[in-house]
Amino acid sequence: MGETKQSRVEETLDPQDWEALRALGHRMVDDMLAYLENVRDRPVWQPIPDEVRAHFRQPLPVEGEDAATVYEEFLRYVLPHPQGNIHPRFWGWVIGTGTPTGMLAEMLAAGMNPNVGGGDQVSTEVEGQVLEWCKQMLGFTRQASGLLVSGGSMANLVGLTVARNARADFNVAQDGVQQSTRRLTLYASREAHSSVQKSVELLGLGNDALRRIPVNAGFQVEIDALLDAISEDRARGYQPFCIVGNAGTVNTGAFDDLNRLADVCRDEGMWLHVDGAFGALAALSAPLRPLVAGMERADSLAFDLHKWMYVPYEAGCVLVRHADEHHRAFSAAGAYLSHAERGLSGGALWFSEYGVQLSRGFRALKIWMSLKEHGIEKYGRLVQQNVEQARYLAALVKAEDGELELLAPVPLNIVCFRYRDARAAQQQSQLNRLNEELLARLQESGIAAPSSTVLDGSYALRVAITNHRSRREDFDLLVGKVLELGRELARETASGTSRPSVSGT
Repeated sequence: MGETKQSRVEETLDPQDWEALRALGHRMVDDMLAYLENVRDRPVWQPIPDEVRAHFRQPLPVEGEDAATVYEEFLRYVLPHPQGNIHPRFWGWVIGTGTPTGMLAEMLAAGMNPNVGGGDQVSTEVEGQVLEWCKQMLGFTRQASGLLVSGGSMANLVGLTVARNARADFNVAQDGVQQSTRRLTLYASREAHSSVQKSVELLGLGNDALRRIPVNAGFQVEIDALLDAISEDRARGYQPFCIVGNAGTVNTGAFDDLNRLADVCRDEGMWLHVDGAFGALAALSAPLRPLVAGMERADSLAFDLHKWMYVPYEAGCVLVRHADEHHRAFSAAGAYLSHAERGLSGGALWFSEYGVQLSRGFRALKIWMSLKEHGIEKYGRLVQQNVEQARYLAALVKAEDGELELLAPVPLNIVCFRYRDARAAQQQSQLNRLNEELLARLQESGIAAPSSTVLDGSYALRVAITNHRSRREDFDLLVGKVLELGRELARETASGTSRPSVSGT
């Protein structure tokens, strides 16, 4: 006998007590706004205690807990141990800070919970509007297509996929790269981001197809060396198809001469892809705009809004000059995804046909709300403010020339420097070990969080400023702490009491 209507129990994940959840939700919002408001009062970063790490080795939950109990666990074990990038003195890698309204927009987007792959829904209209604004912001052609993606790595992959398919002399989508009779090659400076290499490998071209071109003293690509490499590859019977230009390298913030690269691509029949992960947004500041001259001539442009527009993660973008080539690279037929003239399957724009993802979150809402709240002129002022702060830090470093050394030019918002013991003759390896240990202690102190890089063999403390909360006093504090730790390490080295370096060398 089948089950009766009375015996059948159908469940839901909605709360049984909406009022209790509403009260908890209000508490969460209040707690997180207070967390942002008082961020300056906390350490930037601190090591995760062993007991916290151990807490995240629990078995899979079988029975559920009350939402308020789970939230208390979050407050105790998760919230106190962040990466730290919302702090005014976080300057590691190139990571943005987010904003309070951006946080709330994420909640709204999750509440609506659309799949922005396509169909006749307002979320696609919002993304379309954001993409139009991005073209305007960066001086890109209004006829271009675009896509919001997770970040610069995916934006580079999308742009280079279109480049490969559009410039190959065979049907890559149909036949695959193994059908090429001539090796496809592309070119970037040795300062190009590692995501370019990942893209080349994922596209089946192989790491050896990426020609890494030398740079000059300003860490810009050497145009003569680039032209020589292209000529040599043509002589070998290869097919040069793309140049990747840098609009703000991740190491030093250097800009390639994008107009020269655009001229080379025009003359050679090649595709110009610009990686402007954060540097493209220099276009928002009138004094900085000359740095990106020629960017508007790119065939594809990758950049992030979660870096120098301070939007919460994830928010990247790619723009492609040739909308038909963009669509051709990613569209795939499927009866279950057929378009209709009317109904939910209508809608002119299906973003799933312009990128890898069919399932796509509502990234556009936080960008749309942020731009509406602040306006583009304020973003331009903040970009300029970060650059002026970098120049201020560089001046502080130069003022301590006996103990601090600037290791690269500062064309934008990245400052690379190191501590050196002026009282002792030190080899490069000793200086590298000292600065590596200095950075670890600086981060562990909770005072500030730069990251590091290596420039011409020198280990550098690398300060990348994409932080709307930073003030000049924060850089005074940074320099003071670096000098304090450097002197402490120099004394330890002289007395033979120094701890092993963080790399164990």
